[in-house]
Amino acid sequence: MSFTQTRTGTAVTLQTEPAAMKPLINGNLEDCLLDKVDSRRQRVSQTVQEVQKVVHRLTAEVSNQDTRFQAVPFSSTYNGNVKVLAPSQFLVTVPMRGLAGYREAWAQRWRYYSLQGARLPCPLRDPEGLQQWLEVQQFLKSLWQWHEADVNIEGDIVPARVLQVFRDLVENAIETCRLAGKVSLLSKGAAVQVAVETSEGRVELELAPAVEIPNAWPKKARWPRCLTRWPSPERVGCIKSFGFALLARPHYHWQLSFLQAEQVLLEQLDEDGGCRRRCLQAVRQMTEDVWCPGTKPVITSHHLQTVLFWTCEKYPRSQDWRVFRTGFLRLVRKLHKCVSQRFLKHFFVPRSNLLRCASTGELDTVAQRLALFLRDPRGACPEALGFHPGLSSVDCCSQVVSREAMDVRGNDIGPAVLSREDMGSTGDRPQPPWTKQPLQPSHTPSRGQLSSGLPRPPQTVN
Repeated sequence: MSFTQTRTGTAVTLQTEPAAMKPLINGNLEDCLLDKVDSRRQRVSQTVQEVQKVVHRLTAEVSNQDTRFQAVPFSSTYNGNVKVLAPSQFLVTVPMRGLAGYREAWAQRWRYYSLQGARLPCPLRDPEGLQQWLEVQQFLKSLWQWHEADVNIEGDIVPARVLQVFRDLVENAIETCRLAGKVSLLSKGAAVQVAVETSEGRVELELAPAVEIPNAWPKKARWPRCLTRWPSPERVGCIKSFGFALLARPHYHWQLSFLQAEQVLLEQLDEDGGCRRRCLQAVRQMTEDVWCPGTKPVITSHHLQTVLFWTCEKYPRSQDWRVFRTGFLRLVRKLHKCVSQRFLKHFFVPRSNLLRCASTGELDTVAQRLALFLRDPRGACPEALGFHPGLSSVDCCSQVVSREAMDVRGNDIGPAVLSREDMGSTGDRPQPPWTKQPLQPSHTPSRGQLSSGLPRPPQTVN
């Protein structure tokens, strides 16, 4: 599967080879994609098992050298410390011990230190989005090691210093565990990344030290939003009880993480018998195979999962997720909109844009591939999406749009209205007023026209 790109100036013309879509044309799209999903699940499961063994050995040795870091446990089922971003790209959170009783910091103060401990003439910038400071005094109990100068500056636990200590420990653990032939520490950078050779090929892991904070919810995460119907209030309370985590990221600020809360939200998706999970799996398969292939894709499973959460909030009813073709195309259009605008809000902290640091060139390429698919969905087996063979590609898209419009107008909350997502408040950048199309003038229908639903011929004026 390959794509040929011709770049002229700043514009990119994408030419898709027919062989790329051939496996999807030969049969039913839903069955074809879900068969690939099953095959992917088996491969990824095997890779996760191999990676877990290596990570457990490494982190156990790291924990022996420094008690502030815990060993990542090995699990034969689901491991909450291992997040699969792509088949060859994992995020592994390494729990840290010795910090308990977390409290939000109320008092704000200026920081004038550098990572080397020197005094700066100007204060450091405040954290934005998912970032925040972390002080030792925010914990009721803390080990004396967290007060040491190797990780602490003026009372702050500095993530960049934590990563430097952790990198040295990982490098020593690779030699101690005699894993040099299977595990390699990647080029020295801000994050701690290792490459692991598995039976399915090379996998890159980011090892991120994490401070786990259960039974608490950060004030930056103002969730659930007002007037939302998904998920239910009972489920919201359950999700919040899992708390959050703070990941060690480069420089001065820690990053909020909600991996456990997001996993609980995923596990309880289809209790009403819907097809949300199948739609997510199908979109993920198309993303990895067609729209955004590669070992380090710009769109990961976490982005797709966030797209699904926003779509579920916009369409909370169980009947909105009974038909696969409708839910599938909803997610594809939502993904295309976010990628085109280069703007995808974090589900729990909407002020944070998950595509802020992504390559704009790669995002534009993915947007073009998504546009090609939406322009001609018949090229990917129209029968699975419920299209009639005689319709053109434009008619196919119009058919789905009209179906969804009928679904909205036929619900139990009255006439169709613009949701917050349509107005730009749930995952999309608001559109400037000059981009909106002017309304076309039209005649006002009479009462008879409204009752019959059929347009009347225009009256001739003599």
